[in-house]
Amino acid sequence: MTRTVLFCATVDYHFKAFHLPYLKWFKEQGWNVHIAAKGDMALPYTDKKFDIDIRRSPLNASNIAAYRELARIIDENRYSIIHCHTPMGGVLARLAARKQRKEGTKVIYTAHGFHFCQGAPLKNWLLYYPIEKGLSALTDCLITINEEDFVLAKGLRKALRTEKIHGIGVDTERFHPVSETEKMLLRKTYGFKEDDFILIYPAELNANKNQALLIETAAALKDRAPNLKLVFAGKGQMEEKYRSLAEQKGVSSTVTFAGFQKNIHEWIQLADVSVASSIREGLGMNLLEGMAAGKPAVAADNRGHREVIQEGVNGFLIPQGDAGTFSDRILQLYRLPSLRKKMGDAGRRTAAAFSQQRTVKEMAGIYSSFMDHETVERRLKG
Repeated sequence: MTRTVLFCATVDYHFKAFHLPYLKWFKEQGWNVHIAAKGDMALPYTDKKFDIDIRRSPLNASNIAAYRELARIIDENRYSIIHCHTPMGGVLARLAARKQRKEGTKVIYTAHGFHFCQGAPLKNWLLYYPIEKGLSALTDCLITINEEDFVLAKGLRKALRTEKIHGIGVDTERFHPVSETEKMLLRKTYGFKEDDFILIYPAELNANKNQALLIETAAALKDRAPNLKLVFAGKGQMEEKYRSLAEQKGVSSTVTFAGFQKNIHEWIQLADVSVASSIREGLGMNLLEGMAAGKPAVAADNRGHREVIQEGVNGFLIPQGDAGTFSDRILQLYRLPSLRKKMGDAGRRTAAAFSQQRTVKEMAGIYSSFMDHETVERRLKG
């Protein structure tokens, strides 16, 4: 009888964007792979997919029905391993797996960035910390992707197995440097000029990603770097607000709202600098993808960005909300192509440490430790 793993997250795009190599790994081991998430996206390496209406907000009543459906699916399929991601995917899957966990199902949760952390609002600690502490008793392994979260995870429960891995893995074959000729061809393809100085931020347009900081930065640079272009590659509920802010600051022609881009690697390759303005970040995949393509990074200081940026080596960390310092660092890179090259080369070395090849190997070690022959035999006979 074939063993089966269940992956759960809020939305199915999460797996397409970040986890296909891990689905593939299970298929290569001869396992069936099931997915539970909201959405009807077709995913490779998947034997069965459940469209479950999981909502991001813990207060949304739809999550009650989602929990019941998840519990039914888990009880019916008696999975050997359940690996859950995203805050609400992690909450609902761990609650729904309580019964089967007593029968031998192993439950893994990857925290892509705790909502409670150094500098987080008090309400986050009052709400999210007790929830995670309680759920830790229903978790066989809690995986983190930055050092601060790893320390927090170890303090949740003494008996909890905690692991830290190098993120979700950068595809260094897709994200790689291109020649100057290729870079200019890409600029022509996507409507940019050869002498544009392009900053790229691939991210959802929301309050946490804080694109307002970058718009303020662009406004501070409009006279000192007249050929500056700031590209937001992504969609989100804050788009109209950010468009209005760009117009208000007089940088509408500087800021490009590119929307979701399937070929995001090409947009990164045509840019000069990777930027990020988020308030919270688990790791900062967009920066790592930029580094893999040989781009220096300038980003707001947070735990995830600190994990990948070495100050003055592969990029710069900027105090939260400081558009003045942000603009000064961008101007420094604008004026010194040699510094961009030096930092870009250093970034390539950083990205190699977070490569997909490495993280798949790390996760394979964790998964394999739960593929206990005796437990599996007991479940198959039961």
